[in-house]
Amino acid sequence: MTKADIVNEVSKNTGIEKVTVQKTVEAFMETVKGNLVKGNNVYLRGFGSFVTKKRAEKTARNISKNTTIIIPEHFIPSFKPSKSFILKVKNNVK
Repeated sequence: MTKADIVNEVSKNTGIEKVTVQKTVEAFMETVKGNLVKGNNVYLRGFGSFVTKKRAEKTARNISKNTTIIIPEHFIPSFKPSKSFILKVKNNVK
């Protein structure tokens, strides 16, 4: 499912114009991204949590050049679904 599909589905189910739904979906995504960039986690009860995870500094190898490189400590975005979300998907996916 793409963002356009989500916009169409929400518009169809709520009766709200697609343009308004598109702006709302975009604003939601920007809000989540902005908060993760600031280091704030986003919790949506019954859906899940958008969190940042810290990755420690590590040594890696470039096999083609036979060199060692250091990958610095960094943060990555992550999504953790709620227990009810997991159960719903687990029991309904075939």
